[in-house]
Amino acid sequence: MSDLRLSIIICVYNEEPNIKPLNKWINESIEDIDYEIIYVDDGSTDRTRQEIIALNDPRVVLVEFRKNYGQSSALYAGIEQARGEYLVTMDGDLQNDPSDIPMMLKLAEDEGWDLVAGIRKNRQDGVFLRKLPSKIANSIIRNSTGVHIKDYGCTLKVFKSDLAKNIGLYGELHRFIPVLASLEGATITQVDVKHHAREFGKSKYGINRTFKVVSDLLLMLFFKKYMSKPMHLFGGIGVVFFLIGTLINTYFLIQKIMGHDIWGKPMLLLGILLLIAGIQLITVGIMAELLMRTYYESQQKRPYKVRKVHTFNG
Repeated sequence: MSDLRLSIIICVYNEEPNIKPLNKWINESIEDIDYEIIYVDDGSTDRTRQEIIALNDPRVVLVEFRKNYGQSSALYAGIEQARGEYLVTMDGDLQNDPSDIPMMLKLAEDEGWDLVAGIRKNRQDGVFLRKLPSKIANSIIRNSTGVHIKDYGCTLKVFKSDLAKNIGLYGELHRFIPVLASLEGATITQVDVKHHAREFGKSKYGINRTFKVVSDLLLMLFFKKYMSKPMHLFGGIGVVFFLIGTLINTYFLIQKIMGHDIWGKPMLLLGILLLIAGIQLITVGIMAELLMRTYYESQQKRPYKVRKVHTFNG
């Protein structure tokens, strides 16, 4: 196993003018720490890749994607490549301040935190397009998931390597790293970090990411509450629908036996639909349960996480 202390993972996409000043800034900010800098070029169409190669820095590793796959995939690739005991994630746009890294690393090591998340103090972004939507999204995520992180949008984080390598980052789930870490049983803390205005290039974030956040939030809620017991979700709703449908249909059956005309009644159609929907949801729950058991057993995973086993002799 490598004795490297720190791996700094930076996902870049069309950040050509930021590469040289960022790399210099990192090297000036970190002293007395063995570290590597992993740049993941997420299919840039400018000269980002050439600028990284031109650094000619022995501490730099370049992971080059064939095309743009998104930030979550880029982070995943960087985490797989990392050799450090602790991992740092940060943006490549000069808005995160690398001088905060030693402080965050010391906090993780001295107090034993699995994840130290940054909170952008005095955030240097537009109010209506960035700050306000971010505050609303942060509030929704906190209240929905129960993981009370103040700034989910801050990329600057410090992880223990074993935690980072066990977090599955798919789709656009990089925004929910604290939630994924919580599912792994991680201890999490937060600390204020500096934030700077973007000087070069354009932001890659748009208002359309709001819809992605909402859809990913639904997935996170499923992971947090029903990942290991999907039958409780689908089966529970299915049973309710089935019982309501059965009651409605029983009522109309009695009405028919008594000689009343029941055909074409909207309530009868609702009862039939609820009955069918209930059966389908129960079936989906059973299938999801089988898939979950296959997932755990095929990979020899366990539905629990052990932090440490203590033994006492004598």
